[in-house]
Amino acid sequence: MNSEPPAEANAFWAQKSKLEQRYQIILDRVTPHTTERWVFTGVALLIYFIRVFFAQGWYIVTYALGIYLLNLFLAFLQPKFDPSLEMDMQADSVEEGPSLPTRSDEEFRPFVRRLPEFKFWHSATRSIVIAFFCTLFRLFDIPVFWPILLVYFCILFTITMKRQIRHMIKYRYIPFNIGKKSYGNNKVFK
Repeated sequence: MNSEPPAEANAFWAQKSKLEQRYQIILDRVTPHTTERWVFTGVALLIYFIRVFFAQGWYIVTYALGIYLLNLFLAFLQPKFDPSLEMDMQADSVEEGPSLPTRSDEEFRPFVRRLPEFKFWHSATRSIVIAFFCTLFRLFDIPVFWPILLVYFCILFTITMKRQIRHMIKYRYIPFNIGKKSYGNNKVFK
């Protein structure tokens, strides 16, 4: 028996690999251009909103996009190592036995995001493109009363951000460079 896959399958996988390489090259080229990437994403989101506004439909797709973008934003704001979980682990380790003393003011711990900026941008842009693609098909235009979705999203956004800001205040971390000291140049980022 012949264990070689058919030539058509090899051609398909070769084309798929070539497309993935081209896509990765494009991503590698746009990586250092942060402002331009976010402007592109903002324009894509604006075009999407104009499409939904004039088409008067696809509100459930827009709601799902909003929830997904909110989830991405929260992951972007949160530290990779959650201080509340670390405090719980320290409390558990005290119960288990002695450990090395650590205090938050003894060591420098840089803010490491749970979701890095590039992955945040990439996922957000990809989701906007997918949502726009969904607006091309009537199958995804599920009839809903959009004001309820809008009010529910605003309430969800407010509650979630309030909780996140309280968490940031409680554990004293700032996910942005606003007001942080730079010790190399003796400047303050603004």
